[in-house]
Amino acid sequence: MTRLATTAFLAAMLAAGSAAAQDIAAGEKSWNKCRACHQIGETARNGVGPHLNGLFGRTAGTVEGYSYSAANKNSGIVWDEAVFAEYIKDPRAKIPGTKMVFPGIKNEQEIKDLTAYLKQFDKSGKKGS
Repeated sequence: MTRLATTAFLAAMLAAGSAAAQDIAAGEKSWNKCRACHQIGETARNGVGPHLNGLFGRTAGTVEGYSYSAANKNSGIVWDEAVFAEYIKDPRAKIPGTKMVFPGIKNEQEIKDLTAYLKQFDKSGKKGS
Protein backbone atom coordinates (compact mmCIF):
# COMPACT_ATOMS: atom_id res chain seq x y z
CA MET A 1 0.00 0.00 0.00
CA THR A 2 2.83 2.42 0.82
CA ARG A 3 4.48 1.75 -2.52
CA LEU A 4 1.24 2.56 -4.36
CA ALA A 5 0.77 5.80 -2.41
CA THR A 6 4.37 6.83 -3.07
CA THR A 7 4.04 6.07 -6.78
CA ALA A 8 0.79 8.04 -7.00
CA PHE A 9 2.36 10.97 -5.15
CA LEU A 10 5.41 11.03 -7.44
CA ALA A 11 3.23 10.83 -10.56
CA ALA A 12 1.12 13.74 -9.31
CA MET A 13 4.23 15.80 -8.54
CA LEU A 14 5.72 15.15 -11.99
CA ALA A 15 2.48 16.11 -13.70
CA ALA A 16 2.18 19.28 -11.64
CA GLY A 17 5.82 20.16 -12.27
CA SER A 18 5.56 19.88 -16.03
CA ALA A 19 2.28 21.78 -16.08
CA ALA A 20 3.82 24.54 -14.00
CA ALA A 21 6.99 24.66 -16.12
CA GLN A 22 5.33 26.44 -19.00
CA ASP A 23 1.87 27.00 -20.38
CA ILE A 24 1.73 28.20 -23.98
CA ALA A 25 -1.96 29.13 -23.74
CA ALA A 26 -1.23 31.30 -20.69
CA GLY A 27 1.75 32.74 -22.57
CA GLU A 28 -0.51 33.72 -25.44
CA LYS A 29 -2.71 35.63 -22.99
CA SER A 30 0.38 37.36 -21.59
CA TRP A 31 1.37 38.25 -25.17
CA ASN A 32 -1.59 40.65 -25.17
CA LYS A 33 0.59 42.98 -23.05
CA CYS A 34 3.16 43.02 -25.87
CA ARG A 35 1.04 43.22 -28.99
CA ALA A 36 0.39 46.96 -28.80
CA CYS A 37 4.03 47.45 -29.87
CA HIS A 38 5.22 44.07 -31.24
CA GLN A 39 4.00 41.54 -33.78
CA ILE A 40 4.73 37.84 -34.18
CA GLY A 41 3.77 35.26 -36.78
CA GLU A 42 4.02 34.86 -40.53
CA THR A 43 2.63 38.33 -41.31
CA ALA A 44 4.53 40.14 -38.54
CA ARG A 45 6.09 43.51 -39.31
CA ASN A 46 7.97 46.04 -37.27
CA GLY A 47 5.77 48.57 -35.53
CA VAL A 48 6.46 50.69 -32.47
CA GLY A 49 8.79 47.80 -31.57
CA PRO A 50 10.48 45.18 -33.74
CA HIS A 51 8.74 41.95 -34.66
CA LEU A 52 9.66 39.10 -32.33
CA ASN A 53 9.92 36.20 -34.77
CA GLY A 54 12.95 34.07 -34.03
CA LEU A 55 13.77 36.07 -30.90
CA PHE A 56 15.70 33.37 -29.06
CA GLY A 57 19.23 33.06 -30.40
CA ARG A 58 19.07 36.47 -32.07
CA THR A 59 21.44 39.31 -31.20
CA ALA A 60 19.66 42.35 -29.75
CA GLY A 61 19.27 45.29 -32.09
CA THR A 62 19.48 43.32 -35.34
CA VAL A 63 15.98 43.08 -36.84
CA GLU A 64 16.23 44.53 -40.32
CA GLY A 65 14.25 47.70 -40.88
CA TYR A 66 13.79 48.61 -37.22
CA SER A 67 15.40 51.75 -35.80
CA TYR A 68 16.91 50.63 -32.51
CA SER A 69 18.42 52.81 -29.82
CA ALA A 70 22.21 52.79 -29.62
CA ALA A 71 21.79 51.09 -26.24
CA ASN A 72 20.08 48.08 -27.83
CA LYS A 73 22.43 47.89 -30.81
CA ASN A 74 25.50 48.06 -28.58
CA SER A 75 24.24 45.84 -25.74
CA GLY A 76 25.92 42.68 -27.02
CA ILE A 77 22.93 40.68 -25.80
CA VAL A 78 22.02 37.41 -27.46
CA TRP A 79 18.48 36.52 -26.45
CA ASP A 80 18.03 33.31 -24.51
CA GLU A 81 15.55 32.33 -21.82
CA ALA A 82 17.59 33.70 -18.92
CA VAL A 83 18.42 37.03 -20.59
CA PHE A 84 14.83 37.49 -21.76
CA ALA A 85 13.52 36.76 -18.23
CA GLU A 86 15.84 39.36 -16.75
CA TYR A 87 15.00 41.90 -19.47
CA ILE A 88 11.22 41.54 -19.39
CA LYS A 89 11.14 42.12 -15.63
CA ASP A 90 12.55 45.63 -16.12
CA PRO A 91 13.70 46.49 -19.66
CA ARG A 92 15.27 49.83 -18.72
CA ALA A 93 17.31 48.29 -15.93
CA LYS A 94 18.67 45.57 -18.23
CA ILE A 95 19.40 47.94 -21.14
CA PRO A 96 19.65 51.52 -19.89
CA GLY A 97 18.74 53.80 -22.78
CA THR A 98 16.39 51.36 -24.50
CA LYS A 99 13.38 52.88 -26.25
CA MET A 100 11.13 50.21 -24.77
CA VAL A 101 8.72 51.85 -22.38
CA PHE A 102 7.19 48.93 -20.52
CA PRO A 103 6.90 48.48 -16.77
CA GLY A 104 7.84 44.82 -17.03
CA ILE A 105 6.40 41.48 -16.06
CA LYS A 106 7.43 40.49 -12.55
CA ASN A 107 5.69 37.12 -12.17
CA GLU A 108 8.16 34.27 -12.82
CA GLN A 109 5.51 31.85 -14.08
CA GLU A 110 4.07 34.43 -16.46
CA ILE A 111 7.57 35.02 -17.86
CA LYS A 112 8.04 31.27 -18.40
CA ASP A 113 4.66 31.04 -20.12
CA LEU A 114 5.37 34.04 -22.36
CA THR A 115 8.78 32.58 -23.21
CA ALA A 116 7.15 29.27 -24.23
CA TYR A 117 4.71 31.15 -26.44
CA LEU A 118 7.43 33.23 -28.14
CA LYS A 119 9.73 30.26 -28.66
CA GLN A 120 7.16 28.64 -30.96
CA PHE A 121 7.90 31.14 -33.72
CA ASP A 122 10.93 30.75 -35.98
CA LYS A 123 12.60 33.55 -37.97
CA SER A 124 9.92 33.37 -40.66
CA GLY A 125 7.11 33.48 -38.09
CA LYS A 126 6.10 29.88 -38.59
CA LYS A 127 5.22 27.87 -35.54
CA GLY A 128 7.60 25.04 -34.84
CA SER A 129 6.69 22.24 -32.51
